[in-house]
Amino acid sequence: MNLARMAMRLLRPCLALLCAISMFAALPAKSDDDTEQSGFAREVLERAERIRFPGKGFQVDIAITTTAPDNDPELRSYRILSKGNAQTLVQTTAPAIDRNQILLMRDHDLWVFLPNLSQPIRLPLSQRLTGQVANGDLARANFVGDYTPSLLRSEKIGGELHHVLQLNAVDRWVTYNKVHYWVNARNGHPYKAEFFTLSGRLLKVCHYQKFKPMGGEVRPTQLVIEDALRSGHRSVLDYSGMVERDLPDRIFTKDYLKKLSR
Repeated sequence: MNLARMAMRLLRPCLALLCAISMFAALPAKSDDDTEQSGFAREVLERAERIRFPGKGFQVDIAITTTAPDNDPELRSYRILSKGNAQTLVQTTAPAIDRNQILLMRDHDLWVFLPNLSQPIRLPLSQRLTGQVANGDLARANFVGDYTPSLLRSEKIGGELHHVLQLNAVDRWVTYNKVHYWVNARNGHPYKAEFFTLSGRLLKVCHYQKFKPMGGEVRPTQLVIEDALRSGHRSVLDYSGMVERDLPDRIFTKDYLKKLSR
């Protein structure tokens, strides 16, 4: 009897290990098809984002016209200096009363510099900048690195095949929790994006339009963003003057921008 108990005591750890191995073996392994599809979605996303923005440092001017029912159109203008997807400077150029207001994004941090304040104020990327445009739409507009893409489906629009990607945020600090992104399968041009809240509700829809040569590539020079929750509320972003620039790291510092915003 004592020998039997001793044997069971010795066998228990082995049985537990065998059970753990069996449970692990029963888990579905990631198939080659899943890996291939994930790589394909990544390639589609990277191609579309190279068309939207240069891979190196660049400067571009953006005029944003916001319209809403029973309101006069509102026009605001910005100059963007961007270096990769981790350093961006957004300077207000119009209206005149708001000139020298500056947004600075470094990595996951975003600050606003105001001429009448001695210290910058930290802001979330998702906060509204103007109309239907959030801070992150200008300060961190490139989807690569912030989202994990997967292929939802492919569909034809106007006789052209488009790949529909689902972009899931890599972290909660990203501007939108989820994005559905339509990309032209033939030329890689972005066509449309739908932006969702954390709860899964459709927040707004963006259309990429007026593809023209700009900054060494044929790019969308107009974005139309429509509020999915309020009919008739929209913002139109017109891009111009895009040029590649060698931007030193020092301009993306709080000390430098304190001087610039005065």
